[in-house]
Amino acid sequence: MNRIADLFLTFGRIGAFTFGGGYAMISLLDHECVEKKAWLTSDELMNVTVIAESTPGPIAINCATYTGYKVAGMKGAVSATAGIILPSFLLLFFISNFFENVLEVSLIANAFRGIRIAVALLIIRAAVKMIQKMVKKSPDKKTQIPILLLFFGLVLGMNFLHVRISTIYLILCSGAAGFFLFGLSREKGRGGMDYDPD
Repeated sequence: MNRIADLFLTFGRIGAFTFGGGYAMISLLDHECVEKKAWLTSDELMNVTVIAESTPGPIAINCATYTGYKVAGMKGAVSATAGIILPSFLLLFFISNFFENVLEVSLIANAFRGIRIAVALLIIRAAVKMIQKMVKKSPDKKTQIPILLLFFGLVLGMNFLHVRISTIYLILCSGAAGFFLFGLSREKGRGGMDYDPD
């Protein structure tokens, strides 16, 4: 029960103090789940982030559900998911019932302008940490870095040209590139190594 409560409180804290949605939460998820609690390894968090981005639902909730399930089974999954959802639900419930035009209050509007900067920095920090870990641990870094730079340049160029494309297509293209560049080459290498003429 202590572990269930710890999951609920930890993810409740992440949900209460992270503005900017799932991508901004990745940095806090890394700090709490990897560095502080050791519920996940860095590689697991990176893999969970990729899976959570590729499956339906918000990325932070998917990460919370996976972590909770890994730590304490189904009860842990429910506890972690409830913890990360509850603060946002209560805040939005309060705002929708008591403030019709909350952003028209100058004090709140100004606060949100400052929060936008913090959100952008949290997302950049999470991206930099993930790239550092990927490059540091990957044996295929000579191939991964050009792919990373290619897609980064592609997305940046499309933003400057105001060309809109769904991130789903970028994920599918990245997955296909990874499959052909890493998966097939390893299968060929494995086939050559495992071959026994006898």
